[in-house]
Amino acid sequence: MLLQNKDKKSPRVRRLVIVLGDQLSIDSSAFKDFDPQLDLVWMAEAMAESTHVPSSKQRTALFLSAMRHFAQEIRAKNWPIEYTKLDNSSHTGTLEGELSKALTNHHPQEIVVTQPGDFRVLKGLENCCTNLGLKLRVLPDDHFFTQISDFQTHAKARKQLRMEYWYRELRKRFNILMKDGEPVGGEWNFDSDNRKSFGKSGPSLIPPPYTSEPDAITKEVIEMVNRVFKNHVGSLDQFSWPVNRVQALQALELFIEERLPLFGQFEDAMWTQEPWLYHSHISSSLNLKLLNPREVVAAAENAYQAGTAPIESVEGFIRQILGWREFLRGIYWTQMPAYIELNALGAKNNLPSAFWSGQTQMNCLSETLEQTFKYGYAHHIQRLMVLGLYTLMYGVDPRYVHEWFLSVYVDAVEWVELPNTLGMSQYGDGGIIASKPYIASGKYIQKMSNYCSGCKYDPGVSTGPSACPMTTLYWDFLIRHQKLLAKNPRMGMQLKNLARLDADKIALIQSDAQLHRSQNQ
Repeated sequence: MLLQNKDKKSPRVRRLVIVLGDQLSIDSSAFKDFDPQLDLVWMAEAMAESTHVPSSKQRTALFLSAMRHFAQEIRAKNWPIEYTKLDNSSHTGTLEGELSKALTNHHPQEIVVTQPGDFRVLKGLENCCTNLGLKLRVLPDDHFFTQISDFQTHAKARKQLRMEYWYRELRKRFNILMKDGEPVGGEWNFDSDNRKSFGKSGPSLIPPPYTSEPDAITKEVIEMVNRVFKNHVGSLDQFSWPVNRVQALQALELFIEERLPLFGQFEDAMWTQEPWLYHSHISSSLNLKLLNPREVVAAAENAYQAGTAPIESVEGFIRQILGWREFLRGIYWTQMPAYIELNALGAKNNLPSAFWSGQTQMNCLSETLEQTFKYGYAHHIQRLMVLGLYTLMYGVDPRYVHEWFLSVYVDAVEWVELPNTLGMSQYGDGGIIASKPYIASGKYIQKMSNYCSGCKYDPGVSTGPSACPMTTLYWDFLIRHQKLLAKNPRMGMQLKNLARLDADKIALIQSDAQLHRSQNQ
């Protein structure tokens, strides 16, 4: 029995365990030494978590359905849980407001939480406890290969932070794809082998993605989201993301068996009306903690050892998890809170209207936005080299780009989304993550997709009515930032090409770029 509080009618709780929407693992550090006779699990949905950025219907539905399924798992263990639904009539609307009510009611001796994935949420919880004269104990998140302290040690020894060196360090430390102290296959990185396009014939034999029929819990969430967030972007006509651990494991198994073999060589390719291709579609399950990265990496490595997937695909996939994912988390927690305010290029424009309406004559943008609103998903090249490329060269304030990406994608949690967007995609951090801005003309998209074949614009033309806006904005970006980019040795070839343009051509490019911006606000 819970200890009785002499001053309250409700029982006295020894430990109140806060579980956030991206911490849905029974192996969470917050559950260590959990005693169902003394402790209480606390979870709450909150309007503010879907409105501080206008979270898409797909994203909100996934988080809420997964949370409710996890609460069901807790109840099945006969653990006490207090769970508040978003549409509860007495809801305060915020996590902090609901937590304050719970703390006042239960007077726990201790409040614990596994480290949140969002600096804003962490500070909100800490402030709530402080305001009540209580202390929040934040536990390390064991759901990663490393801790923040590991990254801090790594960073102290380096003038520049680059994912590749962190990745190699972790490969050695955890003995992943290693043999006799050397990388399997003789190379640390097979990225150069993983940049193939589909060619004119397009992809073939694409396995169907993981799907599941919504159960009663998910149907209830879908109805509520469509009612409460009816004006938010996106559609729930098709919703089939994993919402519990069993489904997440099924999705992982499906990827390893059917998609991983061709993942590597085609991971950068794009194709009209083919959103899924050979990608894993498990990032949301990883970020919600329905899957552990260790089991995901082990499954990929086992596929290589069994001869069912080539080293290029396996290494490329493992690098995304062991390398990139761990690296971005380290960047986020060592650079916040200042990081979110960085704007190295001084970009000031608002997002183009198409990012909310989906209406644009640029086929690459139209394709990517359509599937984003439909599924809450786009793969990494669509995000980086279509949406991110366009907003970078358009000159959108990176804070706005970050908030949009955070709002629309089902796998978006700030620790991974912010550095990916503001740093890698928008170069807002001035090179903390990326060694140069990721810019390209429409020719890149033409090479890696068939988007241009169905478009009114010509990627080889930079000015005039048939010019591809990507190409116009590419040259305009080089012109506007020429002085800054001249300091970067990796931009030398692009600046040499810029130097070949005469004054009249430069003026026309700048005029057309500005016209494009004025027509798309």
